[in-house]
Amino acid sequence: MRLTPADLRDINLFKYYRIVRKWACKTHELNDADLELLIYLDCKVHFTRNDFIDGAYTYSWDKARWERLRKDGWIDVWRQRNNTTMKYSVYQTSTKAKRLITRIYNILLGVEDLPTSHRSKFFKNKSYTDKVFNKAINNMIKDKER
Repeated sequence: MRLTPADLRDINLFKYYRIVRKWACKTHELNDADLELLIYLDCKVHFTRNDFIDGAYTYSWDKARWERLRKDGWIDVWRQRNNTTMKYSVYQTSTKAKRLITRIYNILLGVEDLPTSHRSKFFKNKSYTDKVFNKAINNMIKDKER
């Protein structure tokens, strides 16, 4: 079954996308472009370095993004290159990335709430922005229509 724009509007899928994205980026020390690129790559399932480069065209230039995402455990090698049959390595998003993306989807669909415990990096209330986002998260949790 194919979703229509009315279906997405009815379930309010993107109503709190900005808050959830900011939470995910701050909690997991990613920037917005890295998170959205990981979501793009997760949809591709298996990808090459060239697929990564093609996906990164629309984001801000970051020469170290590939190595940083690999070093931090967001991208894993699915099939290693060999010089006879495989000319290039094939990659996939790691289990860590898949769990984060699934959790974002669950929060957007209202299956689970954003964490509000004292251990959350978002609830430290160090700056005005943190306080504003905390208020927005509380409003999101109270919203029964999401």
